[in-house]
Amino acid sequence: MSDRREMAAAVVGLAASGGLALSTGGQTWLTASVARPEPLPPVTEQLTGSALAPLVPAGGLVLLAAAVALVAVRGAGRVLVGLLAAVAGGVLGWSGLRTLATDAGAAAAGVLGSGTPGSTVTTAVSAAWPVLALVAGLLAVAAGLLTVLRGRTWPGMGRRYERAAATAPAAPARGQTDEDRALDAWRALDRGEDPTEGTAEHR
Repeated sequence: MSDRREMAAAVVGLAASGGLALSTGGQTWLTASVARPEPLPPVTEQLTGSALAPLVPAGGLVLLAAAVALVAVRGAGRVLVGLLAAVAGGVLGWSGLRTLATDAGAAAAGVLGSGTPGSTVTTAVSAAWPVLALVAGLLAVAAGLLTVLRGRTWPGMGRRYERAAATAPAAPARGQTDEDRALDAWRALDRGEDPTEGTAEHR
């Protein structure tokens, strides 16, 4: 794979993972139904990814910024961007995995609070969104590691314009003035030549 394609793959990977994180963070990850003692009515709460895992949308913003920075910087700057993206991807993946592995009732109680004494909480997890957050995190880690390992060799944003300026044709030489022609005539006379011969041939 060429350097340009590697760079494009890293930028697309970071942008896709960041957009996916922001999208999943706004979806309902868990629905909690709280049955309270009578005469209190039951309460149903829908918890989004940003409520259960606040680092998911934050990681998405970091990854989108990293995708832009990857195009703008070069050399060691790209390595730092890659490290930041890999860390953000790891946090993002961990947030999705933790939601899947943690007891849903405990997670809901942590967000909703202790509530009314004697109430019971029933939860339903939408596993697709935490899984997508985990996938986005893995994609970001892969793009970040690719940037760390290969980013120094990728072309910069201004290379194309620098190359165009270097290969631009030289400006045309200025035309010969009357003074130049007079000097040429004197030089020809010094050499014993007839300065009018060249003029006659051109005519």
